[in-house]
Amino acid sequence: MTATVDSPLVPVPCAVPDPITEALAKLKDDPGALFEREVLALLRQVRNAEPARWARIRQQAKETKTVSVADLDKLTSEQGASSTAADGEIFPEVTLWPEPVNGAALLDALASITKRHVIADTATIHAAALWAALTWFIDVVDVAPIANITAPEKRCGKTVLLGVLARLCCRPLAVSNIAPAALFRAIELWQPTLLIDEVDAFLAEHEEARGILNAGFTRDSAFVIRCVGDEHTPTRFNVWGAKALCGIGKIADTLADRSIPLRLRRKKTGESTVKIRHANALEFAQLGGQLARFAIDNREAVRKARPAEIEGLNDRANDCWEPLLAVAEIAGGDWPRLARSAALALHGLEEDTPSIGAELLTGIREAFDNRHTDRLSTADLLDALAENDESPWATWNRGKPMTPHQLAKRLGEFAITSNTVRIGSKTPKGYRLEQFTEAFERYLCNDTPSATATPPQSSNHGPCSQSTSATPHPAVAPSASLKASNHKACGVVAALPPPERDKQASNDFEDF
Repeated sequence: MTATVDSPLVPVPCAVPDPITEALAKLKDDPGALFEREVLALLRQVRNAEPARWARIRQQAKETKTVSVADLDKLTSEQGASSTAADGEIFPEVTLWPEPVNGAALLDALASITKRHVIADTATIHAAALWAALTWFIDVVDVAPIANITAPEKRCGKTVLLGVLARLCCRPLAVSNIAPAALFRAIELWQPTLLIDEVDAFLAEHEEARGILNAGFTRDSAFVIRCVGDEHTPTRFNVWGAKALCGIGKIADTLADRSIPLRLRRKKTGESTVKIRHANALEFAQLGGQLARFAIDNREAVRKARPAEIEGLNDRANDCWEPLLAVAEIAGGDWPRLARSAALALHGLEEDTPSIGAELLTGIREAFDNRHTDRLSTADLLDALAENDESPWATWNRGKPMTPHQLAKRLGEFAITSNTVRIGSKTPKGYRLEQFTEAFERYLCNDTPSATATPPQSSNHGPCSQSTSATPHPAVAPSASLKASNHKACGVVAALPPPERDKQASNDFEDF
């Protein structure tokens, strides 16, 4: 009899948890886990050893949108590994806030803590809070406006505000002196929020750095080319990122044009602030964790936001404020209105200091208005410009008045050149008012021309008459009908004695 033996059971393998699966599950539940070192180490392991599986992980991340594919690639690359290893030494650790954050309340808290340490107007405080929040969304916006911390004098709290931003922004890297070669390499390697103190002295010594800072304004142009290695191989470096500059007075126009101006003022008697070295470190740490959580939860909303432009701001200023308005709209509450009010207040102040070209155009327009004419010789125009004691034209040429050549060079930038003009019986070189029409409309469009008692009249195809008085008179029937004249400068010709005027009106004069 043959003994029967029951077939042995097929052994069931023990369910050993797959660390990669656990890591992905953790990312799905908590996208902020991507920044944890253990998770990064596991993901790098798959990326290096299992390319096919890594491709599936990337596709899953793209479809589910649990994490940014760009962040995934950057943090799991070899460069990202070395960067992350140094992060603990360079950047402060951030503990992610455990629950969703109310955006409006968060911005209120940022404004409150900023106001506690610096003296500034409300617009500057609100702009600083928005800019600090923006740094946490730098990977999903396309414009990175510079925070330009400035003041007219020393001891206005510029460095203090820079210190406040350093405690609130994402991956802060504060430097007061850095070589241009280190500057673009640091941005490429660490993707920091760059905080440069004493920028006026820094740029005076390193003019090349201005181009690097300018290039980081828009994502699509945030690259510089430098030669690397013994072979001097041209290499592209990414200089995209948030940057804050701190200094006295105006920065270069190209940088100011790409900036959010944060203007500070010195304390008055009775005003008080908390010294930044006595700041509550725990409060700043909690705000950092809330900012990180707010950014993770709302990054896609900010990426897709398309806030309406602010009417009254120029195109570049609207570009600067677009990402800040996006953050304000996503935060909600009263912040969309506060952001727009801050933009108008801060950039409205900028219009009080026009460029030298706009100032010259303003002076020329006033010269034509004050002389009630539509043409001026170059000599007369220069005399008119020099009459204004507050303008720079009387001392433009090393303490002497501006020369005709210097005037022609400046106006050439606006495509305006001198021509022979007829003024009375003379034909000097000069300018006609109509040559400036387009420049006035384009560059002085927000200014109101000064009123004149006798506006110049164009009469090539219209009636020519005596200048009208500013004082109203009873209507009187004209003794003779108005006659057309081929001469365009009636305002000028009318200044001649009557016989000469009549003599010239009978001739067919044309401009040369």
